Amino acid sequence: MIEVSGVTKKYGERAAVDGIDFTVSRGEILGFLGPNGAGKTTTMRILTGYVPPTSGTARVAGFDVQQNPIEAKRRIGYLPEHPPLYTDMLVRPFLRFVATIRDVPRKEINTRVDRAIDRCGLTPVADRLIGHLSKGYQQRVGLAQAILHDPDVLILDEPMVGLDPAQIIDIRQLIKSFAGAHTVILSTHILAEVTMTCNRVLIINEGKIAADETLEQLAARGERTRRVTLRLARPGDGVEGPLRAIPGVLSVSRDDGQDGAFVVETEGSRDLSEQIAHAVVTHGWGLLEMRPITRSLEDIYIRITQRVDAA
Repeated sequence: MIEVSGVTKKYGERAAVDGIDFTVSRGEILGFLGPNGAGKTTTMRILTGYVPPTSGTARVAGFDVQQNPIEAKRRIGYLPEHPPLYTDMLVRPFLRFVATIRDVPRKEINTRVDRAIDRCGLTPVADRLIGHLSKGYQQRVGLAQAILHDPDVLILDEPMVGLDPAQIIDIRQLIKSFAGAHTVILSTHILAEVTMTCNRVLIINEGKIAADETLEQLAARGERTRRVTLRLARPGDGVEGPLRAIPGVLSVSRDDGQDGAFVVETEGSRDLSEQIAHAVVTHGWGLLEMRPITRSLEDIYIRITQRVDAA
């Protein structure tokens, strides 16, 4: 549905985007993640035909955004960071106006507007002035204008900015409901929104693709070791030695923050939970808890964007 090949965008000598390649399949929700200034918005603008690439090609629904810009744009719904709204218009007339300039057939305009209002939860405010709506409802109006013409692709640039927690939950659920019917690119610098909404993550940093993986693959990135925390009822003074003697155990250390707690580090390719539990039971230490310690996605993201080895 979306194909980006060798796309570079230079401003003078500086490359805002530097030779990136990626594809997005039909019905997929892709999280386009990166620090501020990494090249996210530039990439979105290239995909929507707002700015031309210096080199490379971008195709939407089979149409090159430079060679066939009108056909490509017909298949895109775009919500920029600041929604393109006329705040002195009422919601419903505004959406009718957008449907008209989007070349929605005249006989279908009312039906399309009503459907967008319903899908975006705008029924309570459909006859109110846009300028009098909350930030959350204005974001909903922005989403409604993006889906009016039933586009193949939705490109959403920082759709959660400025929303309160309740509004974020509502907009997140709305975006997730678009999966399947639309291909969605969600551009953000907030990792939590990607993990809650998307099934795949593309990280861009300094204009280059730093990672392109599912959430599961990202979570496992660079995991050369595993860590397990133990909490024992009767640990005594001789816990470390027998645990270190288990093949594959690399280290054992006490957790000073909790009595009877230990952290066991093992080879990443082996799950030694059963062997560790057996040793604890055999020595009568009283196993109260055993759980894996996983590296947070935030840690992995920071390591990727700071070019630090994820190990």
